[in-house]
Amino acid sequence: MSTTRQHPPGDLGREPQGAGVDADAGTGAASPEPAERQWRTLSLRGVAGIVPTARDFARQALHEWGWLPAASADGRAAAEDVLLVVSELVTNACLHAEGPEEMRIACTAKVLRVEVVDAGAGQPAPRTPHRAGRPGGHGMFIVQRLCLDWGVLRVPGRSGKTVWAELAAPA
Repeated sequence: MSTTRQHPPGDLGREPQGAGVDADAGTGAASPEPAERQWRTLSLRGVAGIVPTARDFARQALHEWGWLPAASADGRAAAEDVLLVVSELVTNACLHAEGPEEMRIACTAKVLRVEVVDAGAGQPAPRTPHRAGRPGGHGMFIVQRLCLDWGVLRVPGRSGKTVWAELAAPA
């Protein structure tokens, strides 16, 4: 899994406000933003109960996008995976990056993307070797196991980072 990829798979990375175009993969040409992309954004600055708030926000988005209520066990598992990844990314920002500033979640027909923005300088990574029997240190290992891909985006000249993760939409 990449932790520094600048152009993540699925091309769901956010564009600057007002840009309205995406670079077409491999050609460098601009194309209009896909109509099926749906973003939800939650400010987490000064929020009490950050992790439950982020999970509730993600759960509401899953309802709006038709992931919940799920008609099958696979659909329920996919939704629970999203909520677990949200919990892990937000918790890591709380523990290692002075707290999250914002969470964004996006959905297309094939991929759901979670982004957590924080002011931290650290580089998240699964602890190696992973020791399942020990408390703590499982967050990024869980994210790595559940997601299609994940990584960290940084903007040159700005402090902080965006940690992102992408999960497959239920079939």
